[in-house]
Parts: sequence; C-alpha cells; structure tokens
Amino acid sequence: MSATEENNFVVQGGHPLKGSITTNSSKNGAVAMLAASLLNKGTTTLRKVPKIEEVHRLIEVLRSIGVDVVWKDKDVVITPPETISLDTIDTAAAVRTRSILMFIGSLVHHFPTFDLPQSGGCTLGLRSVRSHLWALEKFGISIETLSDRYQITNDGLSATEIVLYESSDTATINAMLAAAGIEGTSVIKYASANYQVQEVCGFLQELGVTIEGLGTTTLSITGVTSINKDITYAIGEDPIDAMFFIAAAATTGSALTIRNAPIEFLEVELEVLEKMNLKFTVTDHALSENGITKLADIHIEPSHLIAFPEKIHARPYPGLNIDNLPFFAVIATKAEGETLIHDWVYEKRAIYYTELDRLGADTVLMDPHRIQIRGPIHLRGTQIVAPPALRPATILLIGMLAAEGTSTLRNVYSINRGYEDLVNRLTSIGAKIEQA
Repeated sequence: MSATEENNFVVQGGHPLKGSITTNSSKNGAVAMLAASLLNKGTTTLRKVPKIEEVHRLIEVLRSIGVDVVWKDKDVVITPPETISLDTIDTAAAVRTRSILMFIGSLVHHFPTFDLPQSGGCTLGLRSVRSHLWALEKFGISIETLSDRYQITNDGLSATEIVLYESSDTATINAMLAAAGIEGTSVIKYASANYQVQEVCGFLQELGVTIEGLGTTTLSITGVTSINKDITYAIGEDPIDAMFFIAAAATTGSALTIRNAPIEFLEVELEVLEKMNLKFTVTDHALSENGITKLADIHIEPSHLIAFPEKIHARPYPGLNIDNLPFFAVIATKAEGETLIHDWVYEKRAIYYTELDRLGADTVLMDPHRIQIRGPIHLRGTQIVAPPALRPATILLIGMLAAEGTSTLRNVYSINRGYEDLVNRLTSIGAKIEQA
C-alpha cells in the first residue's frame, strides 16, 4: 500500500487476547543502521529488518542517491556506489521521516557541503534540531536550518569532546557517526545509552571503529577514516513493540506471553506495572543475535489494575522510555483510581491522549504536558481518525481492542511507520481486527 493511500483498521473489541507473540526487530535500530551503512564502502547486510513505512522511506532515499538496496526476505543488502549523488535525492520520501537527520553524521564524510530536505515524521510540537547542531559543530560541522532544507558544511573534521545538553538518541547517533569517520578519539558525554544507540555501537565496532563505554553515558570513539568491509549485522528486538503487546494484554485483561522481549529496556515499565498490580512472570533469558540485547519471555496474567500512586513520567535510559510512556494512558483507563501522566518532552502529545475520551475514557488535560486519567472505565467502540503521531495512534488501537462493539481507526499510516504486519500479528493472538 502506498504512503498516500488511506488504510483503516476495523476492530471488534472486547475479546481477550491469548497465546504468545514474538517481539519484532527494532524500528529505531533499523533506521539508525540504514544511516550508519553510508559510512561503509563495502557491502552491508542488515538482518531482521522490519518492513515498515519508516524503513521503506529511508530505502527510497538511499536508492535515489545511487545506493543499491536489495531485500532478501527479512534481510537488506546495501551496496554503495563509487560516488553518492545528492542531486537526485527523493525529497518526498525524505521529508516523511525525521530519521533522515541521522544521515548528516554519515554524509559529512562524503561531502564538504550538501543540502538535506527538512524532516518530518510525527507531529508532536516543537522538535528542535539544536541538539544535533550543537553536537556536530564541535567536529567542525555547520548546520543552517532553512525553510525547506538543512544546509550542512564543514572545512575539515577533527576529533573532539562533546557534552550533549540533551540526552537525545538521534543526536547521540549523529555524533557517533561523525566521530566514526574521523581519525583520533572523540568523547561524547551525557550520551543516550538507549537501545538503538547500543545497537549502533555494535555495528560500528563490526566496521572496525573502537568504542568504549557501550551502555553508559560517556562514549569514547576512535574513528577510521576509510571503511571498506563486507559485514552482516542483525537488528535487535524492539522494546516499544514488546510494550505494545504488554499494554494490550493489560488493557484487555488477557493472558498473553510476549517472547524475546528486550528485558533491560523494559525493567522500569514493568516495575511501574507491578505497582499497578499487573501480574506477570519473566522467564527464558537469552541473548539476541546481535550479541548485545538481553531477551526474556514475559507472561502476562489477567489482573485487577490500580492507579500508580506517583506521576508516571519518562527519563533517559535506564529510566522509563519516552516512547513507552503513552501506553500507560490507555492502561490507566482500566486502573482503579486516578493516574497522572507527565509527558514533559513533547508539547502536543498529551493532548492526543484525550482522544481516548472518544472511546469513553475519563481524562482531564491539566496542561499540554500533564493528563489525569480516572479508571476503571467501560470503553465503547467508535470511529476515530488516527493522529499523525505513532505512539498516540497505537494507544487508540489498544483502546479499541478493549472497547465493546465495533471501532474503526482511520488513516493508520502513522502506525504502519513503526509496526510491521500488525493486523495479522493481532489476529494470531485472538484479536478481531481487519484492514479496510
């Protein structure tokens, strides 16, 4: 289905889920690795790449600048040309994903000056690129933000020390990609240690880049000025995908097993849910194919939920993931008492949570960042146009799975940006859902 064709989900709600679902590979890891592949003059094979709209858009961009990209089942084989040409870049694809920003860190090793289309993605309020600008300028890179594009220039790159004023995942990755191609050792302080950053660390190490501090907030990167290596690297499992099904089970009162969940990136979420009286067990610990991500199976049981006694808010890893915070809004509709959610990062996202009211939720928007949700509420089916933001759209879908009657979630491109084959996966665990 094309990016412009409307796609809807029709849900017969109120049916418990059952069985087990296996966690998909990471959206954010995959898009970061696509950007990182531009560092390599050899062939990069990425294993277990999710077939989602965000990935498709970046592959369209890569192909438009001369990179050969071939799908082989779930793998993507990337072979660069002798010379990349940005004159033919697919602007329409580039502007549909904010992940295009991470191309900057790789492309600075190809061009002293170039333009990149202004990025889009989720509509969540002001999302400044200043953290990228301030990080990259230490290497000698200048980024000017124009009305429709970024203009990037450098007069020579040099290793440096950076203190990130914001622990941004994408700004950390951009700085890592810049450092990876520069001779000498660069240090990034207050770096994000989130799952996609750790994956990029593993990928760069496979390319021969020396990295110290993986999993910490201080990264030391000793770059390689010319990388030409045929490598294969597996994308790790997605904690946000796992959290979708944890939330779906909690909200629908279901017994469900989430297999191969990246457990270290869900520990705070599970701690909060335990205090909300969710019953679960964690078994079968293992290691992902990438050799970095620790996995486990999470067995959810039907539970009488209670409101969390403190506000629920996100923090940089190892805190509660900002992408997992929205799921607590729909879970709170089934929790006895009042739950306060503080979404301090984005100006608009908490406003989207009030769309749950269309399903019968009882919410009070206290300001653009804080929402109070009273439960338990008997949700009922309705028709809603999906908001242009991935996570707020998914919580409406979860609400529809729990709601009595028929619901339609219209124009779900925002969900397809981050979740692969979601209708079939939900159907496999007992959901009554179809694509229309």
